[in-house]
Amino acid sequence: MDIIPAIDLLGGQCVRLFQGDYNQVDVFDSDPVQVAFRWQSQGAPRLHLVDLDGAKSGQPINHGAIASLVKALNIPVQVGGGLRTWQQVTDLLSLGVERAILGTIALENPQLVQTLAAEFPGQIWVGIDARNGFVATRGWLETSEINAIDLAQQMANLGVAGIIYTDIYRDGTMQGPNIDALRQLLAVVNVPVIASGGISSLTDILNLFPLHYSGLVGAIVGRALYTDALSLPEAVRAVGQGRWQDVPPDLGSSAWA
Repeated sequence: MDIIPAIDLLGGQCVRLFQGDYNQVDVFDSDPVQVAFRWQSQGAPRLHLVDLDGAKSGQPINHGAIASLVKALNIPVQVGGGLRTWQQVTDLLSLGVERAILGTIALENPQLVQTLAAEFPGQIWVGIDARNGFVATRGWLETSEINAIDLAQQMANLGVAGIIYTDIYRDGTMQGPNIDALRQLLAVVNVPVIASGGISSLTDILNLFPLHYSGLVGAIVGRALYTDALSLPEAVRAVGQGRWQDVPPDLGSSAWA
């Protein structure tokens, strides 16, 4: 199971929002590349990069910063925020980004998601951000009437490589992940899932640990790393970065290797 540090870019700086609120911003560093190097040196298997300016405006804004990060690092990078068109996604992937994370267009243009998933197999993931179980879009500024579980099933059927599930009310709060919602999601999709939102401690990581057998392949961590509430090397060692030895016999072939 991957422990994936998050770098959220707003105005060129590394920030964290509280429950997705752009009016509640904590700035943690002004140099995203240095932050990325720090997480890479501490054993991060990949980075999760969010263009918050892009998510809010509807088009990628921090293209230059993303290009610099991808070029400087030896580990893969997954990026989301403001990806609403075929051209924006292809431009992003041309930088060497490993995974493009689609959000709003999953709800508004599922046909485009299907097209991209077929054209770039393994590289198109969908970020499903839920507020009280319903999908939030446009940088979390709007909440739809679409159930997050229903959207996840639809996206899996369209061929996306995986899903990143974020509980908005947990994001940035350090209150722990929404494990019940993750269990419900994992029970109905047949693609890998990454958890995000609220992870605050090694205990939270270990509580997520058993869900690996149901398809949880990673956990995104933000504020807890920036405030030193969680040690990245310790978390990486705790989960063994996917080196699982024994699968519970009752799960059989459903476990993800």
